[in-house]
Amino acid sequence: MKNNITQIIAESIEVKQSLLANEQLLATINDIVHAVTLAFENGFKVQFCGNGGSAADAQHLAAEFSGRFYKNRRALPSDALHCNSSYLTAVANDYSYDEIYARLVDGTMVKGDVLIGLSTSGNSANIVKAFEVAQAKGIITIGFTGATGGAMKALSNHLINIPSTITPRIQESHILVGHILCELVEQQIFPG
Repeated sequence: MKNNITQIIAESIEVKQSLLANEQLLATINDIVHAVTLAFENGFKVQFCGNGGSAADAQHLAAEFSGRFYKNRRALPSDALHCNSSYLTAVANDYSYDEIYARLVDGTMVKGDVLIGLSTSGNSANIVKAFEVAQAKGIITIGFTGATGGAMKALSNHLINIPSTITPRIQESHILVGHILCELVEQQIFPG
């Protein structure tokens, strides 16, 4: 059992070391910090979407913006699109589960807003459809995926494709990158 534990921790560290050594991904994180900061400074919102564990991560990161990360400061307009269960179940029932995020993007987001989608495969149909609608509306799309980027790769203005195919390791790195994003955006908007 102890060997399994150390192996899992070592795998997690290895993925994070790969991130640390990847200059392109580090530059992309920097670009995302700039894009999200600019959106908030110009009165736009940052919305998140995901499924399962990625939905929990989406909600977690949205709360860091709308609540606080380190600083006592005003709330930033951010939410996770799955949080209204009545909406979610109605649209899934009346249309399709694949439509749940696309309809919200179409109905509540505008050009200048940012949509961050989390999908370890990059192929979650409901997030892909949401990104298609977002792209058509001029909404900035940021994909958090695994190694290949999946279908989201072509639909992302900015892509964080974690260099792993192991779902838990990808999700751990999504939270790491998400926390970096929250911390640096907060520092940019609320210096001092």
